[in-house]
Amino acid sequence: MLETSARLLALLSLLQARRDWPGQTLAERLEVSPRTVRRDVDRLRDLGYPVQATRGPDGGYRLDAGSELPPLLFDDDQAVAVAVALQTATMSVEGVEEAALRALATVRQVMPARLRQRVDALQVTRVTKTGWQPSRVDTSVLLAIGQAVRAREVLRFDYAGVRELAAGAAGERRRAEPCHVVTWGGRWYLIGYDLDRSDWRTFRVDRMTLRTPNGPRFTPRPLPAADVAAFVAERFEGHDPLPCRGQAIMHAPAAAITQWARGQAVVEVVAPDRCRVSTGSWSWTGLAAWFGMFDVEVEVIGPPQLREATAALAARFARAAAPSS
Repeated sequence: MLETSARLLALLSLLQARRDWPGQTLAERLEVSPRTVRRDVDRLRDLGYPVQATRGPDGGYRLDAGSELPPLLFDDDQAVAVAVALQTATMSVEGVEEAALRALATVRQVMPARLRQRVDALQVTRVTKTGWQPSRVDTSVLLAIGQAVRAREVLRFDYAGVRELAAGAAGERRRAEPCHVVTWGGRWYLIGYDLDRSDWRTFRVDRMTLRTPNGPRFTPRPLPAADVAAFVAERFEGHDPLPCRGQAIMHAPAAAITQWARGQAVVEVVAPDRCRVSTGSWSWTGLAAWFGMFDVEVEVIGPPQLREATAALAARFARAAAPSS
């Protein structure tokens, strides 16, 4: 039979493992009498653990949520998982840096040496890719969205799309029935039903500015997919994130263009000294500039927006090259 202190830890571990436990089953697992289980439950309650008695043919116990966070008991794999998660949490969520470091120090301090060595072996260093800004969201925004999803309340927010960001304009006011919060490609997204467009949409959380209060409660709609994973895959896999796409004939061999455009464009052979290039950019002016960076003649195929941007860029460069009066 386990000593009292060890038995209490074993009982706590069992109560954390699943929601409901019949009293007789706990007694059998701990190799004690049901009366001893009742006394041990009372001791846990005295220590601040909200253990509730459950009704039923056998009776039992449940560890409920309380007003304060009591000490938790982790097995080896859980402790290591928590430590690794705390090291990587700050990479995509703002506002948790200090708390995550303090929590990591607390967990590490009470770890056995064998586990501390496993955690210390993994030192995560954040390196930002040149020219790429990671998408980071504030903890309070994620929590507010999560609460709206759970409460089934309409979210009201301003949303800055690609056009608003490019123009430096304020976001467009939107209303959506929030369904799920997901991560994809290092970014946080809200999946919801857009009430103004009467269709399902994905919203980047870092582009959302929430308005208060939330709207009315709603009845959840079925996702137009088998599950969340299928919905996200349909929306993003094979989806081109660049809103402006165009084509041009480059007066150069396809091999010469491919050498510098690999991974950025589709290059097709038209003639030994010409090729058709299809690519995209965040703006039409940026796309025109991309075609112009090659030191060859260019024939713009389209669309009309690319032709207009090319003409405007050519006029801008002509003014820049004109001698000052």
